[in-house]
Amino acid sequence: MVRIMKQANIEIVGEYGPFPGIDRVHGLTCDGRRIWFATDGKLVALDPASGDLLDSIDTAADAGTAFDGKHLFQMAGASIHKFDPNTGQVLVTIPAPAGEGCNSGLAWAEGSLWVGQYNERKIHQVDPDTGAIMRTIESNRFVTGVTWAGDELWHATWDGDDNELRRLDPATGDVLESLNLPHGVGVSGLEYDGNDQFFCGRGASGKVSVVRRPDRGVATDSDNA
Repeated sequence: MVRIMKQANIEIVGEYGPFPGIDRVHGLTCDGRRIWFATDGKLVALDPASGDLLDSIDTAADAGTAFDGKHLFQMAGASIHKFDPNTGQVLVTIPAPAGEGCNSGLAWAEGSLWVGQYNERKIHQVDPDTGAIMRTIESNRFVTGVTWAGDELWHATWDGDDNELRRLDPATGDVLESLNLPHGVGVSGLEYDGNDQFFCGRGASGKVSVVRRPDRGVATDSDNA
């Protein structure tokens, strides 16, 4: 049993795509101007103001994406590649966390990479230079996208038709807040925009959706098995 401190429902307030020639959206991140999202075989840059696709980098890109303020990081099977976003050059490759479940979300915070593992329902803090796991946070739902909103750790779930965005206590893994997505909406990648909105990769829909975080008010506690 996991105690959820606050619950609320959220709605999709904006949407990009689907895009010609792009069948899936995996991980995504923001570099301050563009949304970079992973699709099969490349990273694509999206202008959030116009909705236009601006650039792309050919690479294996089957899961999470992150940005450290200068470089892009992309999950590619058993590896994580560090890119120069201006040239597309791979600068460093480190091993992704091993395990029975597939790696999913990817985020940058506190000088570390944060890697979600879907089947294992875990988030690992990873050394960006070596790939060594520094600590592990456990969830009780499948983990897809991972992001930090300031000092808050969030992850998305995709487990059937009833999914959510969850804020976790990074020290204990306790669920502090749960935002229920519309029925049938799954999230493959997650990124906070710094302004009370989340960008959500939408898997096989080929879309990037925007959801707005609701005002923080008092909500009833509930149990989530």
